[in-house]
Amino acid sequence: MNDLLQAHETDLVPASGLPLTPPRQGRHGAQRLLRAATALALAGLVALMAGCATEVAKDEKRLVWPEPPEIARIEFIRTLKSDKDAGVDSSVGQGMLNFLAGETSSVNNIVDPMGLAVSEDGKRLYVADYTQLAVFGFDFEKKSFLKIGGPSAPLGGPMGVALDGAGNIYVAESFKKGVGVFDPTGKPLNFITDPTMNRPVGLAIDIPRGKLYVVDSGRVDTEEHRIKIFDLQGKLLGKIGNQIGDVEGSFLFPTFISVDAKGNVYVADTLNSRVQMFDPDGKFVQIFGKRGTAPGQFDKPKGVATDTFGNVYVADAAWSNVQIFNPKGQILMFFAGRGTYPGLMQNPTAMTIDRQNRIYVSDGINQRVNVYQLVNTKAEDNQATEPAK
Repeated sequence: MNDLLQAHETDLVPASGLPLTPPRQGRHGAQRLLRAATALALAGLVALMAGCATEVAKDEKRLVWPEPPEIARIEFIRTLKSDKDAGVDSSVGQGMLNFLAGETSSVNNIVDPMGLAVSEDGKRLYVADYTQLAVFGFDFEKKSFLKIGGPSAPLGGPMGVALDGAGNIYVAESFKKGVGVFDPTGKPLNFITDPTMNRPVGLAIDIPRGKLYVVDSGRVDTEEHRIKIFDLQGKLLGKIGNQIGDVEGSFLFPTFISVDAKGNVYVADTLNSRVQMFDPDGKFVQIFGKRGTAPGQFDKPKGVATDTFGNVYVADAAWSNVQIFNPKGQILMFFAGRGTYPGLMQNPTAMTIDRQNRIYVSDGINQRVNVYQLVNTKAEDNQATEPAK
């Protein structure tokens, strides 16, 4: 349960210099000489700035949980803040070269990250930005960036995001009371809704069974605090949830949702301070956590996801950390905590995990997505040292 850190020095990236050629003699030789001297000065400035960046990089620490001498299980990897993080060179030297070439800096900065979806291979990540009315797509393999929505064609309050087997992108549009469907290039394909839909928030897709789960967070004046189940063409198949409340199988302002490899469904029952698990048929199975301040307890659970071992991860917006439970509901550990330092977080929302057990968390107030890695872990490691209470 430790929340301390282990230091590592980051690798240093050398800055690129400016190519210089001797000025030719002639009518404009003096002007060429002046331009060359200016370029030389700018090259020195690039080197100087790169040197400053290197000093910062030397001092930057890497976070792991738990602290030594215990075996590290979670390691912080990086943050994602803008389209440059799709893989485009964003070093100080390259930034200066872009400036000299007349290129403007990125305008696609994450402002209000909400929903997250990642391809199973971890090569593509999608981030719903609620304030900017858009979804950002990062393709790490192709080093490209996709934007759906924005000022010219705004989405209706994007929240949850999910991917189907064809790579189509499903977006919960809370203002429009439905789910927009887009192809991998961002082209609109469909809009899924139902007359009972109030405020769609979280999304999850069970690809083998062809089910789309939509969390209807409801409102104060409605009983529709439920999970709506659709097929991928938009036909309503059923619902999970009874009347609004705190009995098993009922919800109070649920938010995000996840489906594991077996088709089990996990719902962040946010104002009931718990996560509820259901089987593929929608039958209640068990509850993770309860309201409180001890390990294994929550205040405002939101993001929920599972790793390849079946462990359940829950991001708590109030505690600004992620707690990990084994499949039996026993608490294993937690990581992160409130702060601005890379790897810490402030009011996290959604979470997703790829098949390499990389963990992505929407770090709301810090306007970024944090990326972590499960390390040094085997199936037999996922046993709690104490029984769940």
